[in-house]
Amino acid sequence: MAIYHCSMKPVSRSSGRSSVAAAAYRSGQRLVNERDGLTHDHSHRKDVVHSEIVLPEGVKAAWAKDRSALWNAAEAAEKRKDGRTAREFEIALPHELTAEQRL
Repeated sequence: MAIYHCSMKPVSRSSGRSSVAAAAYRSGQRLVNERDGLTHDHSHRKDVVHSEIVLPEGVKAAWAKDRSALWNAAEAAEKRKDGRTAREFEIALPHELTAEQRL
């Protein structure tokens, strides 16, 4: 039987999180948060199967394909100290799907 899971979680400064840190962890990359100067290095992670930035149709902002530029812009756009800078969507897909179908 196919079982799936989907949840949405905010990335909020009030809980001590940043969108740059979350993006570094999810993508398994090293990113620097320009707002506070912290480096988030998750390049050692071996369990990241796929990482991709998908833009809305019609958006021609090539800079937004750069993960560091995108998430640092999100951090800079939010001025409140308790602001929400991103939302994480967690989706677990059924094991019955092939690796190709999961992408």
